[in-house]
Amino acid sequence: MIDWHEVFEQVPRSLFAPPVFWADLGPGPWARIDRDADSALWAEVVARDQPLVIQFEDGHAEGTGLATSSLSMPTVVAEFLSRLDPLPHDRVLEIGTGSGWTAALLSSRPGVKVTSVEVDPDMAAQAAKRLKGAGFHPRLIVGDGAEGWPPGAPYDRVHATCAVTSIPNAWIEQTRPGGVIVAPYSPGFGCGTIVRLDVLPDGAAIGRFCGSADYMLLRSHRPAGGRPRAWVDAGRKAAGSATRLDPRLIRSAPVSVDLVIATLVPGVVSRFYEDIEQTGEATLWVLDARGPGGAWASVDYVPGHETYRVEQAGDRALWEEVEDAYAQWLKWGRPDITRFGMTVTPQAHTIWLDDPSNIV
Repeated sequence: MIDWHEVFEQVPRSLFAPPVFWADLGPGPWARIDRDADSALWAEVVARDQPLVIQFEDGHAEGTGLATSSLSMPTVVAEFLSRLDPLPHDRVLEIGTGSGWTAALLSSRPGVKVTSVEVDPDMAAQAAKRLKGAGFHPRLIVGDGAEGWPPGAPYDRVHATCAVTSIPNAWIEQTRPGGVIVAPYSPGFGCGTIVRLDVLPDGAAIGRFCGSADYMLLRSHRPAGGRPRAWVDAGRKAAGSATRLDPRLIRSAPVSVDLVIATLVPGVVSRFYEDIEQTGEATLWVLDARGPGGAWASVDYVPGHETYRVEQAGDRALWEEVEDAYAQWLKWGRPDITRFGMTVTPQAHTIWLDDPSNIV
């Protein structure tokens, strides 16, 4: 097994950090870190075990909006690469070149041949310069990572640095039997997970979830954007009710709850807003992933209340679906994420508990 933390010393993250990035330095918005303005702070933050955002809104904004590319936390990168565990001389397909750091880490392994696909031409060009400057020469492709890159197939390993709502069939088709796919899996509700899949000779893939991983989504897998108010304002008449279930329990629960809810309540995304400093109030939103105009639900937590107000609209009682899914997780005995697995075929993604025959 490779000690990736030792590899990090040979291929330091600082070689792939741009002159300007954004980092979480405490309460408030992400801080803009500029090497020219404060080189000592730049170096100190790069060395921290935290993500560094290097792009917002697909390059159309600086420091605001949706974060769309980052240098991930080194401990999380090590976790993914340990699950991938490439052998000498393996062919590796990487989805999402980003800064180029993980392409360099993989290329540093003996004989490993890396093909890295990046959808953003400007990001790809910057990564190519950094990789060349660091002495690494993976094959770099500009394109949609969901399609893989057939000319380089078959691959022994597929490594995604961006989350997906489903595993693209192209990745499985381009991986040889016995090959491994490791990706952040984010089907909709809550946080994402790490999944490691083994590719079978019949064109399917099967494996288990390994932990949590809240990664940025592959561009072609992003749900409809917008704040919850857009769903409310879309004209659906809301019905009010009450619940005794504290919505914060779902927010703070293990990532296995998010997976169960995403599986049993498909086609939704969630948002959570909390005012810890002043009122202590919080709201959990469940929204149709297709965008405003679809079903939605909100649950408002107020300290000291015995019940919490529910509002929902549309053709689904989304809060009741979420409550039922959470109750099912409790009935199963609060299973950890590592007890869940997934089987992927061209027709379906099937989530199971403990054994592939025990379908969720």
